[in-house]
Amino acid sequence: MAGAWERARRAGRAMAGAGRGTLRASRTAATRTASAGRVTAKGMARAGRGVGHATRRLTYAQGAGRTGLGRLIELTAAQSAGDALITVSLAGTLLFGLPVDQARGQVALYLLITMVPFTVVAPFVGPVLDRFRSGRRYVMAGTLFARGLLCWAMAAAIGPADGLTLFPAALAVLVLSKAYNVSRAATMPSVLPADIGLVTANARVALFSLVSAGVTAAAGVGLAAWIGGEWVLRGTMVLFLAAGVSAMRLPRHVDAPDLDLDGEDGEAGEAGAGGPRRRRRWRTLFTLGPVVTEAMRANAAIRVLSGFLIFFLLFLVQEGHLGESGLSEQVLIAILAAGAGAGGLLGAVVASWVRGHSPQVIVLIALGLATATAVAGALFFSLWPAVTVAAVAGFTQEVGKLALDAIVQREIGEEVRSSTFGVVEALLQIAWVVGGLAGLLLSLLSGRSAGPIGLAVIAAAMVVALTALVNARRRRLRARKERLRATPVPVLAEGREETGTPGPPPDPEPFDPGPFDPEPFDPGPFGPEPFDPGPGDGPPGVPDPHGATEGDRPGAEGGHPRPGTTKPLTNPYA
Repeated sequence: MAGAWERARRAGRAMAGAGRGTLRASRTAATRTASAGRVTAKGMARAGRGVGHATRRLTYAQGAGRTGLGRLIELTAAQSAGDALITVSLAGTLLFGLPVDQARGQVALYLLITMVPFTVVAPFVGPVLDRFRSGRRYVMAGTLFARGLLCWAMAAAIGPADGLTLFPAALAVLVLSKAYNVSRAATMPSVLPADIGLVTANARVALFSLVSAGVTAAAGVGLAAWIGGEWVLRGTMVLFLAAGVSAMRLPRHVDAPDLDLDGEDGEAGEAGAGGPRRRRRWRTLFTLGPVVTEAMRANAAIRVLSGFLIFFLLFLVQEGHLGESGLSEQVLIAILAAGAGAGGLLGAVVASWVRGHSPQVIVLIALGLATATAVAGALFFSLWPAVTVAAVAGFTQEVGKLALDAIVQREIGEEVRSSTFGVVEALLQIAWVVGGLAGLLLSLLSGRSAGPIGLAVIAAAMVVALTALVNARRRRLRARKERLRATPVPVLAEGREETGTPGPPPDPEPFDPGPFDPEPFDPGPFGPEPFDPGPGDGPPGVPDPHGATEGDRPGAEGGHPRPGTTKPLTNPYA
C-alpha cells in the first residue's frame, strides 16, 4: 500500500513538472509571438512614417509647403478618399443596386437625377461662395463637417433600407462635394507658388486625389465585406471631421478680402470718383468671356464623348456585341473601366509636367486627340480599339478640365470666380448627361454594326465641334490683331502725326543760365535729403515706397483696389 502511495506521489510530481514545463513553454511562445508582433507593428509604423514623409516631400515641393498649396493638396486628397468610401459603402443598396441590363428608362432617370446637385450648385452655391470669400477656410470646413454628419445618418439608414433618408442624404453629399471643389478651385491662385503654373498646380491636386481615392476605394471594398457598409460610413464620418479641422488650419491668406461691391440699392459701388456704377451680374454661358467660353465648349465636347462611351459600351457588353475574345461580361467591363481610369491618372501626371504652355492650346489639343481617336475607333471597331478610345477619353477629360480650371483662375476676377466655377461644373455635367442619353439611344441599334455606327455618329459630332472651335478661335485672334493694328499711338511732339510709330525725341535745348551765374546749392553738413513723394503721389505703374496701391491714388475709394482689377497669379507669400 505504501509503495502504491509512493508511486502515485511520483506520478503527481511528474505531471506537475510537465504542467510547469508546458506553462513555461507557453510563456516563452507567447513572449516570442508578442515580440514578433511588436517588431511587425514597429516595421509597419516605420513603413507608414516613411510613406508619410515621402508624400509630404512631394506635396510640399517647389515652395508648396510655404504658400499653403501642400496643405490644400492633402485636404483635397482626404475628401476624395471620403467620397470614395461613401461610394463603396452605398454600392449594392437601393441607390446603386440597379443591374445594367434593366430597362433603359431607369438608367436615363438615374442620369437625370445626377443633374440635380449641379442645378443647385450653379445658381445658388456659387454666388453664396462669392459672398463669403473672406471665409473660404470655414466654407470648406463646413462642407466637410456636414458630410461627416450625413455619413452617420446614412449608416443608420442602410440596415432598414430607409430610402427617405438615403436618397436625400446622398444628393446632399454630392452637392457639398461640388461646393468644396468649387471653393477649392477658386482658392488656388491665392496659394500658388511662384515656381508652379496654374495647370501644374491643378494637376498636382488631381493626381493626389485620384491616387488617394483609388487606394481608399480598394481598401473600402474589403472593409465593407468584413464589417459592413454602415461601419465604413461611421469611419468615414471620423475622416471628414478630421479633414474639417485641417481645413480650418489652412493659411489665412486663403481667405480673400471682401470688396465693397454692393450699395444700399443693390448696385455695385463706384469704380472711381464720379465713375459709373456697376451691377453684379450672374454668371451664365453668355457672360463667361470668349476665352473661358471657348475652353468650356471644348471640355463640354469631351464630356459628351465620355458620357456616351460609358453607357454605350456598357450596353454593348451586356448585349454581347463586344465579346469577340470570349471573355465574360465582368472581365470586359473591368477592362474598359481600367482603361478609362488609367487614362485619367495618366492625364493628371502629364498635366503636372506641363510648363510654359498656353492652357487654351492644351484644351484644343486635348479635343483634337479625342476626336482623332474616336474616328479611328469607329473605323477599326473591336474590343481593344474601344478600350483605347475609353483610355484616351479619360486622358483628355482630365487634361482638358485641368487646363480649363487654370483659364478660369487666370481670366475671371476674384469677386465672381466661385460663381463661374459653379456655372462651368453645371454645364459640363449637362454635357455628360447628354452624352449618356445619346449612348442609350444609339445602343438600341441591333447587330454587330451597332458599335461602329454609334461610334461613327459621336465621332462626326466631335469633328463638327472641333472645326467650329478652331474657326472661332481664328476669327477671335484675327479680330484682336485688327484692333491692335487700328489702335492709334499718341505722339506728344509737335510736327508729327498723331498715329503711327513715334520717331526719336528731339534734342533738348542747351541750358543758358543768363548773365548771372546761379548760386551753388549748399546741401548742409548732412548731405542732400532724399525726396519722399508720399503715399500714392508717384506715377502710375511705379512701385510706391509706402506700399500704396492704385486704389490709394485719386479715382479709387477708401484706399482699396477697384473691383475686378486684381487677379493675382502668384502668391505674395511665396
